[in-house]
Amino acid sequence: MNVSVIGAGKMGLPVACQFSRNGATVTACDVNTAVVEAINAGRCPIDEPGIPELLGELVRGGSLSATTDTPTAVRRSDVVVVLVPVLLTAEHDADTATIEAVTRAIAAGLRPGTLVSYETTLPVGTTRRLAALLAEGSGLRAGVDFDVAFSPERVKSQFVLERLTENVKVVGGLTPEAAARAEAFYGRYLGAPVRNVGTLEAAELVKLAGMVYRDVNIALANEMGRYAERVGVDLHAILDAVNSDGEAALLLPGIGVGGHCTPVYPYFLLRDAERRGMAAELTAVGRRINDAQACWALDRVEREWGPLAGAGVLVLGLGFRPEVKEHVSSTAFLLAPEAERRGARVLLDDPLYSDDELRAHGFTPGSLRDGQLPEVLILNTAHAAYGALDFASLAQRGVRVVFDGRALWSAAAVRAAGLVYIGVGRPAAQQDWQPVGAATLAQARA
Repeated sequence: MNVSVIGAGKMGLPVACQFSRNGATVTACDVNTAVVEAINAGRCPIDEPGIPELLGELVRGGSLSATTDTPTAVRRSDVVVVLVPVLLTAEHDADTATIEAVTRAIAAGLRPGTLVSYETTLPVGTTRRLAALLAEGSGLRAGVDFDVAFSPERVKSQFVLERLTENVKVVGGLTPEAAARAEAFYGRYLGAPVRNVGTLEAAELVKLAGMVYRDVNIALANEMGRYAERVGVDLHAILDAVNSDGEAALLLPGIGVGGHCTPVYPYFLLRDAERRGMAAELTAVGRRINDAQACWALDRVEREWGPLAGAGVLVLGLGFRPEVKEHVSSTAFLLAPEAERRGARVLLDDPLYSDDELRAHGFTPGSLRDGQLPEVLILNTAHAAYGALDFASLAQRGVRVVFDGRALWSAAAVRAAGLVYIGVGRPAAQQDWQPVGAATLAQARA
């Protein structure tokens, strides 16, 4: 089996390695010459556990190589798997320019009998349109001369290798024959359980529905967190109890949602629903709540500590997830400009990024390590480096208030150092315990 994987990034390269490990001869295609050269030298260009060792072994064994020449790689392939990014335009619509360009490059080398499987998350109906582009560019008939499938990527950065084989691999096809062929291919060369849902559109919706569920669930957790703050309950302390009856699966509240997936893919559904004359109201509300968490955090700081105008703010973490050097849609991009709009001087610290990298992303670098610190500390990313801070030392160096956006720290430990502690889903200090007085008892009896 000769396979081309188009896109040798954080998701494409592990998939290519897995196919190769299971017996396929694989060519990873990428437009980045440096990435291609690294792969061919056996050096891993991505940060993903298990991939560097596996990649080196496969390259040395001759079953995995890389190229920038996609049409030539496609020409000698039985199966082509596409994993290139589709992000958002300024209008929050799916930006399909890259995947359309890749599709045209595939078409230039497409030969009869090939299976083309798209794994990039797409708006429903997009794969069928890409199949038409393949037919137009190759002169072949989609569903007759070549097969097209959709099989959404459903893994997680830093856990890709294990999730590739543990998670159910969903497939759908342009024709029943294409779906069956994709089912057989992934079952053999990925080594995961496979579920054939029939059509391209069904498989596309599986991924979008899962992403919308996650975003709306987090939004619900954030709303419950806001309410818990007002009524004096620590939502984090009762979350296990909330989920203990087998009926609820409430996720954690936090300072916001980042990454390539959860804050992006709901818009694929929203915009397509609008074009079809439908308002996806719950999906839209979920997006608004999650993106508003950054403002909510700053509102609480101003309500419980004081105005941010003239104050210094140090945001901890640019990465959208702990220990991951990836910042797409990070809440930091919402926090920093909003704090600046309120008159604060904003710095950002992240142990995974150099100062030059932080500047390139529009931030002024800051540091916890030395010297005087700003008055306000806001935790955006729960990196391990932030897990055991000396809050007494931070207080001596100028910190006055700590906003714990990820429930990482002990409120008691922070307050014992003389600092104001504010946490998502956690009440203010004065609400931690209230005695039941005569007025409360009278109200209860009434």
